[in-house]
Amino acid sequence: MRRYLAATLALVVTAFALFAAHGRAVASQGDSAAELQETLTALEKQSWEAWQKRDGAFFQKFLSEDHVELGPRGATGKAEVVAGVASPACVVNSYSVDSFHLTVFNESTALLNYHARQDTRCGSVAVPSPAWASSLYVKRDGRWQNALYQQTVQK
Repeated sequence: MRRYLAATLALVVTAFALFAAHGRAVASQGDSAAELQETLTALEKQSWEAWQKRDGAFFQKFLSEDHVELGPRGATGKAEVVAGVASPACVVNSYSVDSFHLTVFNESTALLNYHARQDTRCGSVAVPSPAWASSLYVKRDGRWQNALYQQTVQK
């Protein structure tokens, strides 16, 4: 009976220690997630500013080599996105982004979702707005890169 009680007590103490350690790990991940959301939100806002300024050089560095952008016409890659941003085809009169939400999959993959409004025309066509946006980031070569971008028009 004493062995049983001693074993049970040892199990309870071990479980408590593991639970406490897990709590500390989750707390530190929470701090990291908040910092990561701040970092990726800043990058996303910079991309909208670069879009408005037709700064293709920003997108050349910002997008991963295997970047995919999904839009009404299907999927496009990095080269098409960079060329499109740098061209005079679209005029971004104004934009706003808010309601950012981060999902961290692992230390090198995170998804940033947010709400976007824009007054943008590409030729004679107005870009649909508002929309919900998703940007998938991967950490490669020590920096966060945008690997996937998609907007879903809000109805």
